[in-house]
Amino acid sequence: MNDAISNQKNWSNANTQVTTEDNVSRVFLHGHQIATIGENFIQLFDGNHQSNTTKSRLNAILAEHGVQGEYVFQKNFQWFVRTVQGVKAGDKEGFVSVPFFSGMRLN
Repeated sequence: MNDAISNQKNWSNANTQVTTEDNVSRVFLHGHQIATIGENFIQLFDGNHQSNTTKSRLNAILAEHGVQGEYVFQKNFQWFVRTVQGVKAGDKEGFVSVPFFSGMRLN
């Protein structure tokens, strides 16, 4: 999946699919969009299923294409995203946890 995103290729395996058009990759899980990855952004979706598999795919995308240290996690049955906010990337002090919402965009 990440190789297809990095190389701007269409790819499919089992329940995961990557489509790329105009330098933007879209990732689907079971036919539901879970991410859009562009040159300077990642947009996250839950595909209407906040499952461990969806979270795992999103975290794999963030680990490869996001800012080091960003990830999706669950606490008390609610999803959150640990992300950089208001500081330069790489500054551990600038990480915050924000509630996840489908369609959120990370830069």
